[in-house]
Amino acid sequence: MHSLEYLTAQSIQALKLAGEHSFDTQKPNGHWCSELRMNATFTAEYVFLHQALDLDFGGDKDTIKQWLLSQQQEDGTWNIAPGSPGDLSTTIEAYLALKILGVQLDNVGLVKARDFILGAGGIPRARIFTRFFLATFGLFPWDSVPQLPLELMAMPTWAPINVYKLSSWARTTLIPLLVVRHHQPIYNLPNGRSSQNDFLDELWRDPSIKAAPYGKSLASLLWELDAVAFGFVAVDTVVSWLGGLRWSPYRRYHRQACVNWILEHQEKEGDWTGYWPPMHGNIMALLLEGFDLEHPVVQKGLTAMERFKWNDERGVRIQGSVSPVWDTALTVMALCDAGQNLHDPRVTQAINWLSDREITGPEGDWRIYSGSQVAGGWSFQYFNRWYPDIDDTATVIMAMAKHDNQSLWQPCVSRAISWLLGMQNNDGGWAAFDRNNDHLFLNKIPFADMDSLCDPSTPDMTGRVIECFGFLLHHSHQHLINKDLRSRMEGALAGAVSWLLRNQAESGAWWSRWHVNYINGTSVALSGLYYFRDHSPAVESAINRAVKWLKSVQCAKGGWGEGIETYENPSLAGIGKQTPTQTAWALIGLLPYLSPVDSTVRAGVAWLVSEQTESGANGATWPDIEYTGTGFPKCLYEGYSIYAHVFPMMALGKFVDKIREMKPKSTS
Repeated sequence: MHSLEYLTAQSIQALKLAGEHSFDTQKPNGHWCSELRMNATFTAEYVFLHQALDLDFGGDKDTIKQWLLSQQQEDGTWNIAPGSPGDLSTTIEAYLALKILGVQLDNVGLVKARDFILGAGGIPRARIFTRFFLATFGLFPWDSVPQLPLELMAMPTWAPINVYKLSSWARTTLIPLLVVRHHQPIYNLPNGRSSQNDFLDELWRDPSIKAAPYGKSLASLLWELDAVAFGFVAVDTVVSWLGGLRWSPYRRYHRQACVNWILEHQEKEGDWTGYWPPMHGNIMALLLEGFDLEHPVVQKGLTAMERFKWNDERGVRIQGSVSPVWDTALTVMALCDAGQNLHDPRVTQAINWLSDREITGPEGDWRIYSGSQVAGGWSFQYFNRWYPDIDDTATVIMAMAKHDNQSLWQPCVSRAISWLLGMQNNDGGWAAFDRNNDHLFLNKIPFADMDSLCDPSTPDMTGRVIECFGFLLHHSHQHLINKDLRSRMEGALAGAVSWLLRNQAESGAWWSRWHVNYINGTSVALSGLYYFRDHSPAVESAINRAVKWLKSVQCAKGGWGEGIETYENPSLAGIGKQTPTQTAWALIGLLPYLSPVDSTVRAGVAWLVSEQTESGANGATWPDIEYTGTGFPKCLYEGYSIYAHVFPMMALGKFVDKIREMKPKSTS
């Protein structure tokens, strides 16, 4: 094993190169925004939208085709993350997009894809959203898509089922789809327009029979004694028998309510939530409701969607979202942890860029159920004033506090703390966007086949706020924070720590809703609990179990890794291909508790330093093709290009700090 002196010197050099790389990639106005890599579905749906609306690809047609084909696996499939098995719905959507773009049926890639799709059961086995897109082209019967009654818009906020009981991402995606489902449009394809279009008949085992159930039958649900699912399916069946209630004299009012909601929630820059599915759906809904393609609202929306495009030598693709605030906050934290000169004007410029993006306006669906009406916080994207989130807000606060002690008295920090306090759930934890959004029975609604209609408390979000509040309350300048806010934070933390302890897995790990997976959840929880390590035997025991688990899943070569399959099979937690990001997460979780002399730490640092192999203009970074971000567990994963850079910087910076804290002693 390398000596501690050698590892320290290597870590310092790695941090120097990483810092230079950070500034090489900084935008002229001070922020960072790297590619948010995702599977082929968003790019395919970009093609669908252009085909449906007869929009010009503006010279991107061939480069989109190039990228889609580059993502196909050897077996002919498209998957939801690198290294994962082929995914049927993703493959169907990529196949259709390529056919629209002019790829011929005898293309080797399409032949392989076709064989896979048919072998997996064909189009009838596609998930609900894929069915929805196919139905808009007459490739799938609308009768085989769940009913989405517009009357949902009429439900008051106190009702057990209303749009605000859904998670923010489900709500903003669903509302335009209510309108589209009402109209049941059929758009043109290259072979024409037909409600029984044969453009994809080769993907049906028997194209003469296209009716396909989209869930379990009433009889099977009755047999399983699943009363909630039975009730939802029964309502869906009755609404279907009644023609989707399109004849209702009140239907036009509900349609207008959807339109009003869509118009109200559009950012002045044209975005809706900074997330692709709502933006796509809102454009379709407005056009179906009579808006002209040249209408300013539609044009602003289309322009905003173009900002999701990423173009390089690999081709053009669409990101599901963009992450400038998140990337910038993480990079500032990484630079601070790495020992960067805090007075460097480039870092100050980044902090100022973040400060300018605080959300203090009257917008916000969070207001519906939050006990706090104090606006304050940050969202993930460039333009998303309606949906600030817990993770970004807590991280921006910590970035500001690490950069400048005096920031603790700034009004934006006080407002953000107050907002976070108001967003704490009744169970003591925090979710991502909403408060008490934990009505999990809604996941049994027929169109909820991704099992993600709610936004309950999770260990990673709760751990992040515990870390943020703990950091502030133990800060050398914590006296600059309003005394009342300090008292409220202390009260909130008692419930939060209790929630976190109750939700620790038997193994000692915590799962993560938004990142893959147990390594991340455990790291975030340990980072938060560090500030409360002496509070009780229960906290001490939880910490010891978590540290023991992290040490137990270290790979033989020194790193850590974990795959997306852990969401379906928790017994695989902490097992997977080593990645710089997950290795850094593990070290960040362990370093507060272990000596830098510890063999686990030294092996992890040695592996991390050895993996900094990707050179830039002046600096260097870490390569990482794995997806370590989670959109919807089991369905959607994300590759944050910046993660393999910022988290290793944080880990190595914390390691070097611990070395400097040690008294002179033999370190061989």
